[in-house]
Amino acid sequence: MGTHIRNIEVLDDQVIAVLKAKKPQHRLEIAFNMWNFARKQLAAYLRDLHQDWSEEKIDKEVVRRLSHGAVC
Repeated sequence: MGTHIRNIEVLDDQVIAVLKAKKPQHRLEIAFNMWNFARKQLAAYLRDLHQDWSEEKIDKEVVRRLSHGAVC
């Protein structure tokens, strides 16, 4: 899978400056919270879409999608 220019988001210079000013631990906390939010949103979406699925099946699908299929 190649990188397509439409998949690259460029950060605003002001956002870069704010992130650079933060301690590495805080940047990691922000990244973890974003990942956790995406995981929860995806699980909620899958629960709504597949109401007959078990929580185990939903969890496996969340992992599969977030790992781009690397974990099955």
